[in-house]
Amino acid sequence: MALLWLLVLLGLAGPARGHLGHLQLAGPGLRLLRRRLRNAGTFRCPFPVVDGPGVPSGTWPGIASVQAALENGTWHMCSGALIHPQWVLTVAQCFRGEGDISKWRVVIGATDLSQPGPEAELRHIQRVLKHQSYVATTARNNIALLELEQPVECSDYIQLGCVPDGSLAVPELKTCYTAGWRGSAGSAPGARLLLQEAKVRLIDVQLCNSSRWYGGAVHPQDLCAGYPRGGIDTCQGDIGGPLVCKDNIGDFFWLVGLASWGRGCAGDKRPGVFTSTQHFHAWIQNHNRNRNQNHNRNQNLNQCRYRCRYRNRNPYQNQKKKKKSQNQHQNPTRL
Repeated sequence: MALLWLLVLLGLAGPARGHLGHLQLAGPGLRLLRRRLRNAGTFRCPFPVVDGPGVPSGTWPGIASVQAALENGTWHMCSGALIHPQWVLTVAQCFRGEGDISKWRVVIGATDLSQPGPEAELRHIQRVLKHQSYVATTARNNIALLELEQPVECSDYIQLGCVPDGSLAVPELKTCYTAGWRGSAGSAPGARLLLQEAKVRLIDVQLCNSSRWYGGAVHPQDLCAGYPRGGIDTCQGDIGGPLVCKDNIGDFFWLVGLASWGRGCAGDKRPGVFTSTQHFHAWIQNHNRNRNQNHNRNQNLNQCRYRCRYRNRNPYQNQKKKKKSQNQHQNPTRL
């Protein structure tokens, strides 16, 4: 029965095709359908994304589109965050029953997936490392690492995010944003996938988990972000989309979360729930270190000049000025 609904709805979605080399991109129909079929309506609307024309190119130089090549085209499945030239951080939910990993790929440096532009890079996935304690039914430990076949070249459009360790007081960060892809405003199925962003607030997890909110469904390794009264979004973003917060002293952003799940759409006391990257800092670090040692690879993680400038407030600002401003503050912890 689920297969029948899948075939019917895929026909209605109708892929809208663009090109990145031989890559064909399709609309959001499959990623929304796939998520709803798997979660049986329990977890919807992973995080708020403002409905609009999309962000300027280069605003989010660390966000990645995780895609799968199927018989009817290549589909955007979820988002992720580049944390190393050869590693992307995302949620394990994206790879439930992924099948042949050779059909999966990552696009980095794009904002419009139907027209990625020459600054975007495409990489195939060599390995998926899902958290060993991931529980699909409750989204516990919803995190995964993707090892790319080849490192990406860093540029003004491709940069690395910084995962905070335990020394950073994440709840004290005030300026936060989240981002993800969705169709343009009022568009039909199969429309252009444009990167959208929303400014959000971190919400106390105990409040978020109270009886009138999520009633105990939020795990200790999760974050809540949005607004208590909701109402800022169309709620059609991606799982795996990054949540970043500006450092209270330095001029850079921390990658603090990955969009995991939510209930309803922009409803009262229903903020987005994110996997806390800080909680998994050691897990991320250990897997990076082990894989790099096993393959005798260069372990220098500072190959990108403007590491941690994950969200550019003005993507057209001279990059040298940005570097000078960042170097005036203490360097953040490296993975």
